[in-house]
Amino acid sequence: QVHLVESGGGLVQPGGSLRLSCVASGMIFRINAMGWYRQAPGKQRELVATVTTGGTTNYADSVKGRFTISEDNAKNTVYLQMNRLKTEDTAVYYCKADVTQYTSYGTGNTEGWGQGNQVNVSS
Repeated sequence: QVHLVESGGGLVQPGGSLRLSCVASGMIFRINAMGWYRQAPGKQRELVATVTTGGTTNYADSVKGRFTISEDNAKNTVYLQMNRLKTEDTAVYYCKADVTQYTSYGTGNTEGWGQGNQVNVSS
């Protein structure tokens, strides 16, 4: 199973910035994609941003131009730089990884989720 550990959440005022990090571990042969999702109270979990190993990125319309996703393949780490934060960005942010893992019979694809990291944007 892939194990993800997130860090970097917290409280920030509107207009401020935060940077989230997520490290993946666990018999990883290759990371195929990593991404960030968020869930606000009373709402469904939604995609924020994703990045493939090849560097292709995808963003939700609500965060385009404000958030930047990046990865460090050597460290199995993905980052989410969040600028010009708004109160509506308040949510629990989850990291997700789609990986190919070593198994007893070769390799296999799996996915994992982080534990969630609270981001509060409030004055």
